[in-house]
Amino acid sequence: MDEHRGPEDEEPQRPAPPAATTGRRTFVTAAVVVVLIAGALLVRPARTGGGAHAPDPGERAAAAVALGTPAAAADLTALVADREERVARHPRDDASWSVLGAAYLEQARRTADQGWFPKAERALKRSLEVRPAERGNVDAMTGMGALANARQEYAAAREWGERVRERAPQRWTAYPVLVDAFTGLGDHKAAQRALDRLLELKSGLAASLRAAQVYRDRGWREDAVLALEEGSGMARAPAEKAYALHRLGELAWERGDAQEALGLYEAALRTDPGQTEARGGRARALSSLGRGSEAVRDYRLALGRTPLPRLRLELGELLESLGREEEARAQYGALGVLAAREGGHVGSDEVVLGLYEADHGDPAAAVRRLSAEWSRHKNVRVADALGWALHRSGEDAAALEYAKRATEPGLRSADFAFHRAMAEYGLGDGAAARRHLQEALRTNPGFSPLRGPLARETLAAIGEPPPGGPENLRPRTPWVAPELPKAAKPKPPTPAPPGR
Repeated sequence: MDEHRGPEDEEPQRPAPPAATTGRRTFVTAAVVVVLIAGALLVRPARTGGGAHAPDPGERAAAAVALGTPAAAADLTALVADREERVARHPRDDASWSVLGAAYLEQARRTADQGWFPKAERALKRSLEVRPAERGNVDAMTGMGALANARQEYAAAREWGERVRERAPQRWTAYPVLVDAFTGLGDHKAAQRALDRLLELKSGLAASLRAAQVYRDRGWREDAVLALEEGSGMARAPAEKAYALHRLGELAWERGDAQEALGLYEAALRTDPGQTEARGGRARALSSLGRGSEAVRDYRLALGRTPLPRLRLELGELLESLGREEEARAQYGALGVLAAREGGHVGSDEVVLGLYEADHGDPAAAVRRLSAEWSRHKNVRVADALGWALHRSGEDAAALEYAKRATEPGLRSADFAFHRAMAEYGLGDGAAARRHLQEALRTNPGFSPLRGPLARETLAAIGEPPPGGPENLRPRTPWVAPELPKAAKPKPPTPAPPGR
């Protein structure tokens, strides 16, 4: 992409370091890549002259990416321009190359444009060429781990994080990379251990974001909220505050409090109008509250700035629920083009594209895509999506096994519970399906404009359980009150002998 050309594009390319990332996908998440990238930009800013003065925009952005927190758009642009100019004049400044790579990675987070990833990789590799890992270039190594996480190449990210930890065990910046990598690999115990070490070494927004992520994944919602509230209180800049508010909004929406989520998303947008993830969250909350036209507007505004596949899928399903079939097909068509182009390619979000194919494309293709993703990353998000694709393909027995893998570790998700319920319903287990449908609607009644109504219809079709409890717990004969023995009458006291 010509608009992303920088000075590093003119440098001759040398062989990559031994564990160079070979990533293949972008974004996440519902959450999920903003979590991976926002705290992953963990390199130190280039040294600036001494003298007390108010930091300029570039210095503010450099400080933010050094701490693993979001940077304001204008500040980030200034940082990129400053570091590009610096490395053009001083091509062997390894620290500036590392900061530039981190800035490019933050641009990728803010714009959801995977075109920034190759630029970030080239800048970080250039830093490692000038000062190899063996000579202690842990900043560039950490940046490479951050890049691998952003691309959802979690095994490579784990390798980079481990290399940083081995060389500098007291450097806290290795641990956010490891938390994200272990989470993506589905190793929740290792993620918890990495988090514990991170919290020992560092406090602040970056650590609070990781704590909230780990606690949420284990089903500890209250702890996740407390961690984010603590992080929000430590935020130093509007972009940091807005991101914490956005994450609090995500937790509120997931637990079914759409009105509170709406207020948090709006607070994030007031704090930083460039917080486009919050714009998409606001659309989600408005849809849940029945304000469909406003939600469509917000989805379109968010997609205009941050074209995330998740937002496009949500908009398509909202339009379909509103009867706007032609507009919905346009969104699905764009996802179909993306799925055809990015299958197994750097930058694709396999889970979102797999869910799109399962519901609106070819379920068999969804199974193939998600089976390949499961072979790489055995986390709950992939297990849930693969289980749903198998259900949509008519393979409910296999679907249930993956649905159990998704629901049993602890994450409380209405989508996960619904997917498991439909597999159970397909297998004829009405009691289990009823229980998980009720769980989905109790967790978040407005979790989907399409699947929410389907959950209610299926629950009504199953009906209420028979009176008297489950059949195997009911007595085989009517209950008869036992005849209790009558209490013996007390004997009268024996009179005392006369004269005593």
